[in-house]
Amino acid sequence: MKKNILVGLGMISLLALGACGNSDTQSSGNTDGKTVGVLQLVKHGSLDASYEGFKEGLAENGYKEGENLTITYQNAQNNQDNLKSMSEKLVKEKPNLLLAIATPAAQSLLNETTDIPITVTAVTDLTEAKLVSSDEAPGGNVTGTTDMVPIDKQIQLLLSIVPDAKTIGIMYNNGETNSKIQAELAEKALKKAGVKVKVLTANSTNDVQQVTTSLAKDVDGIYIPTDNTFASAAPVVGEVAKETKTPVVAGSVEQVEDGGLATFGIDYHALGKQTGEIAAKILDGKAEPATYPVESANEFKLIVNEEMAKALGIDPNSIKEPK
Repeated sequence: MKKNILVGLGMISLLALGACGNSDTQSSGNTDGKTVGVLQLVKHGSLDASYEGFKEGLAENGYKEGENLTITYQNAQNNQDNLKSMSEKLVKEKPNLLLAIATPAAQSLLNETTDIPITVTAVTDLTEAKLVSSDEAPGGNVTGTTDMVPIDKQIQLLLSIVPDAKTIGIMYNNGETNSKIQAELAEKALKKAGVKVKVLTANSTNDVQQVTTSLAKDVDGIYIPTDNTFASAAPVVGEVAKETKTPVVAGSVEQVEDGGLATFGIDYHALGKQTGEIAAKILDGKAEPATYPVESANEFKLIVNEEMAKALGIDPNSIKEPK
């Protein structure tokens, strides 16, 4: 009788554990090794690539998930309440290290702990976001990589595609600090080139189609920074661009692959891998966030969406890397 009761309790426990799983939280690994908690702002190509690159960077430096590394991953689905609750949960588990993917995720984790090392990626300006004292000397428990792109070269690329442009549009979410910084730099570069600028913003992915359609009617080309809202809706932007024959230069490789025309930008998988290499040094005890400088991307590359180019009547071979 006692044996049957124990078996029954065991089955109930297993069912309860299974019921706790969901698509936004994943945990896997080996409790004998290091533990890492990951908080991602939202699911889209660039941030997903960052996470995969991060794991690759750790693996190549001796920390392999399922062997000597346990990762608890959570995706906030771009919801502020989720960010807070998930941050609290990750910090409560006391991992050896945390990874924040995107600025709001980093700020949320830092609000919960100043003790656990935090690495960040897909954050444009760590100082402006009040995550570090400076890139050179972070001074706290946060370091990692910045995804600041060469905006002057991206604008140069866009103007080379539409050399006779009189007005260029800029789209972004005004609620994202990283996007606002990039948009202002892009506007400055365009005005310096003697081009008029029209700016429209979207508060959520639900606004993207309307904003893109409205802006495309009045401009000769569109620039989009590495904005999470527009990256999440990149296919929507792509469909409007095809309909209106509007060239779109975006901030990241993944944004272009999902709906833009071209970029001279960041490969987020490579940036995530770079972040994983930093995390491995911290886990090894060879580096501390307070004194480890924030790193910029090691490389930028020209990416052209050939399908989009053909849809717009542009020869993809005519698009060249900016000098």
